Amino acid sequence: MTTEAEIIARIENGVGRITLNRPKAIHALNRPMCEAMTQALLAWRDDAAVTSVLIDHAGERGFCAGGDIRTLAESGAGDASEARAFFLAEYRLNHLMFDYPKPITAIVDGIVMGGGVGISEPAAIRVATERTTYAMPETGIGLFPDVGGGWFLPRLPGQTGVWLALTGARLKAQQTIELGIHTHYVPSDQIEALKADIVNGGEPIAVAERYDFRIPPGLSDHRAAIDRLFAFDTVEEIFAALEADGSDWALAQLAVLKTKSPQSLKVSLRQIRTGARLTAFADNMAMEYALGGRMVRTHDFQEGVRAVIVDKDNAPKWSPADLSGVTEATLAALFAPLPEHEQWTPLP
Repeated sequence: MTTEAEIIARIENGVGRITLNRPKAIHALNRPMCEAMTQALLAWRDDAAVTSVLIDHAGERGFCAGGDIRTLAESGAGDASEARAFFLAEYRLNHLMFDYPKPITAIVDGIVMGGGVGISEPAAIRVATERTTYAMPETGIGLFPDVGGGWFLPRLPGQTGVWLALTGARLKAQQTIELGIHTHYVPSDQIEALKADIVNGGEPIAVAERYDFRIPPGLSDHRAAIDRLFAFDTVEEIFAALEADGSDWALAQLAVLKTKSPQSLKVSLRQIRTGARLTAFADNMAMEYALGGRMVRTHDFQEGVRAVIVDKDNAPKWSPADLSGVTEATLAALFAPLPEHEQWTPLP
C-alpha cells in the first residue's frame, strides 16, 4: 500500500507550491512535514526560476489545526527529546518563512490554529475566507502560544494579542482582517481562481488585491474594553479588572480564563510582554524553544492533552489549581536560558 505524502511540494510556472496533505488530522504538523517544507523552501530560496511561494491545503476541513499535540505529550512524559526535535524543526521553519526573500502567499481557508498560525503568519500575503477560524488555544491544554506568538501577538493592535493568547478566543475573518492577522479576505468560491492567477504569472500582492473583498470590522465594539482590561503585567490584575468592570462581556472573559491552566496564563502573559521588547524574531524563537521543551514535561500539559485530546472529558485538573500557586520561581525556571550548546539556532 502506498501512503500519500503529507506535504506535496512542486514548482508550477515559477511558483513554488506547498500543499498540506494530512486532511484526516486537519493537517496537524509533525516533524517530517516541517522538514519537508523546509527542504522545499531552501531549494527554492536561491533558485532564480522560482519567483514566489504559495501554501495551501488539501480537502475541506481547514488549513492547519496545529501541531501533533498527542506526540508532544507522549514525548514530554519521557525525556521530551522528540518534542524538542519537533520544536527545533518547526521553529526553524517559522524563522525561515519570516526571513524569506520571496513573497509567500498562505491561503488560510478554514481552521488555522497553533502551528497553522506559525506557518501562515510569517507569509507576506495571508488570505482568509468566510470559512476561516483563527485561534491560539494553547492555555486550554497547558501550553502557551508558541510558533512565534511571542513576536506576533504583542504587535497586534492594543492589547488584542494578550486577550487572544489568554482566552484562546476564536476569530472569524472579519475580526482577523480588522487586526491585521490576515491581509486579504476572498470568498472561498474564488480561491481556486486566485491561485490560478498567481500560478499563471500574476504578481501575488496585485492578485490578492484584485480578489480582496472589503468586509466590515467585527471586533470594534470590544476593542476599548480589551485594551483597558488586558493592559496589566500580571494575570491577577487582569482578573481583578474584569471582575471590577462587571459588564456581561468582561465577566464572560473572566469565566473563560478561569477554565484555563493558571500556569499557562502566567507563562503566556510573560512570553508576550517579553516578546514585545525583543528586536529579532530569532531571539523570540530561542525563548519559545527553551520554554517549549520544559512546558511539555509539566503536569498541566500532560493533563490538558488528556482532557482535551485523549479522554475528551474537557475537565482538566490543573496543578497549581489557582494563580497564587504559580510562583515567580516557577516562572523564572521555565524562562531560564538553555545552556549554550542546547540553545535554539536558526538554519545556517
